[in-house]
Amino acid sequence: MELMLFLRIFVRYWWLVLIPVVITAAVSLPAMLRRDPAVSGGYTTSIRYSAAQQLDAIPNRDGDYQDVWLASELTVNAFTDWVRTNSFQRATAEEAAERGLTIDPAAIAVAADNQRSVGLLVLSWPNAEELAIIADAAIEALRTRNEMAFPQLGGAPAQVTILDEPVIVASPPPLADRFGPLVRIGLGLVAGMALALLAHYLDPVARRREDVEAAGVRVISAIPRR
Repeated sequence: MELMLFLRIFVRYWWLVLIPVVITAAVSLPAMLRRDPAVSGGYTTSIRYSAAQQLDAIPNRDGDYQDVWLASELTVNAFTDWVRTNSFQRATAEEAAERGLTIDPAAIAVAADNQRSVGLLVLSWPNAEELAIIADAAIEALRTRNEMAFPQLGGAPAQVTILDEPVIVASPPPLADRFGPLVRIGLGLVAGMALALLAHYLDPVARRREDVEAAGVRVISAIPRR
């Protein structure tokens, strides 16, 4: 019975329910129809690389090829942690400055992962042309500045081989941007329903038998509508 009462209220004041929905839809639909994925997602590039310590820079020891592969895996593991630090961001920014691009190191979005002896570096930036410069700077920092972060390399930079040429692609917008318009329209619907309930509460007119009985008046008969 209470559900039927709410339904009658919303049907009676349907125009109040629709007003906030129409307003929020008019504001949100242009953003929903815009298909450019880089509007808020920016651009990203991923670089896979391998790394190995130069054997001439460390004391000689007896070992086999398994030791070489294990050392390479440990080097890549260490690089994966290093590229997430602000020291790598600063090194990348310095290399970018040498290429004519001045950027805030903290603004560089860096992600990293590794699978055994292959590392993955992911860079994100709002501008595609600038990201190409940053990617080139990051590769140079990865190749030439790693001995500054790891004293155990013996003062010589580890050998880094880039397995992927940086390819700049548009990043999808965040979920908040993609579903934001729908959320705003839903909030508009909730606001419209709240307006309809408020209008019903402030309405002084008794329209149904239930309205009269709710006011404490006993109803002994009713005239049929038809």
